[in-house]
Amino acid sequence: MGLTEELVSRALSNVNIEPRNFAAVYVFRGSNDVFKALVVTILTQNTNDKNALRAYENLVKVVGDITPQRLLEVGEDAIANAIRVAGMYRVRARKILELSKVVIERFGGDLSWIKDLPVDEARKLLLELPGVGEKTADVILVNLGKLAFPVDTHITRVSLRLGIVKSRNYGEIRSAWMRILKPDPSRYLDAHLRLIQFGREICRAREPRCNVCGFKDVCRYYNEVVKRGKNK
Repeated sequence: MGLTEELVSRALSNVNIEPRNFAAVYVFRGSNDVFKALVVTILTQNTNDKNALRAYENLVKVVGDITPQRLLEVGEDAIANAIRVAGMYRVRARKILELSKVVIERFGGDLSWIKDLPVDEARKLLLELPGVGEKTADVILVNLGKLAFPVDTHITRVSLRLGIVKSRNYGEIRSAWMRILKPDPSRYLDAHLRLIQFGREICRAREPRCNVCGFKDVCRYYNEVVKRGKNK
């Protein structure tokens, strides 16, 4: 039996989602602001969401309202010091300032209109912005209620172990989940969050908890590696 929408729903039904464990979602739900979500998503790159959110909240204390204009006013040193907890703070500060400058120069400091674009146009525009890659663009898109499925390291690992893909190619993994799941933005977002938490708690990089995994009957890794190891 292959992976189906129903099986995914059942396997992830006991995975609990705490909004503060997902920095971009938490910030976007609280602000409904694309630029703020972009800033916090840049902070999540190569660090965990807990540190990214702490860095963002420190930045709010220093800057006040997170806008392109205000960030350019306070400058690199103030931003870097505020976001130190996220690591790579100088690099991140420069990315944030570069993003702020481009958003002002190209779009007058306002990105709210992106929500009105078709998903492919919105993705293309987002990918042209400094510091924005495929995952960051898809995080913004799915939070805007568009058909997109962001893929992080946890989802990549889960996908490879399940056997729904054979490579780490971002587009292939995204497409695989979008085929399996019901084509609905809220469903994509919910599954995205649950799969990340599932990867953190159960399908861990080391010592995965296969004994409590709802996917094990259809999981390539469990059936080809774990069970065979037990039978030796």
